[in-house]
Amino acid sequence: MDATASLRFARISARKARLVADVVRGKPAGEAVEALRFLDKKSAPLIAKLVESAVANAEQSAKLGNRELDIDTLIIKRIEVGQASGLRRFRPRAQGRATPIVKKTAHITVVVGEES
Repeated sequence: MDATASLRFARISARKARLVADVVRGKPAGEAVEALRFLDKKSAPLIAKLVESAVANAEQSAKLGNRELDIDTLIIKRIEVGQASGLRRFRPRAQGRATPIVKKTAHITVVVGEES
C-alpha cells in the first residue's frame, strides 16, 4: 500500500528542488531523511518534512486497515517536482517603465511504499 504527501506552492523553483529530489529518489525513507539532514540546500528541509509526513500517512492508513507495517521497509517509490504558477511582481525601471519579476513556486509530491 502506497502513501502520499504533497506540498503545493513551495516558494522555491522546481529546478532547484529537483536537484535534492534526485538525491533521495529510490532510497529507504529513514536513509533519505538522514541524507537530507546534511544537505545544504533550501529545499532539503522541505522534502525531509514531506518524507516524514508520507511515512506518517502510511502508518496511519495501515492502522486504519488493521495491517502490520514495518516503517523500516518503506522506500521512496516516487518523488515528483513540478512547476507551479509564479508570483508576479513588478520592478520599476528607467523612464517610468516597469519590468515583471516572476517568483517561482513548485509542487512537490512524495510517494512511499513497501519494497517488493
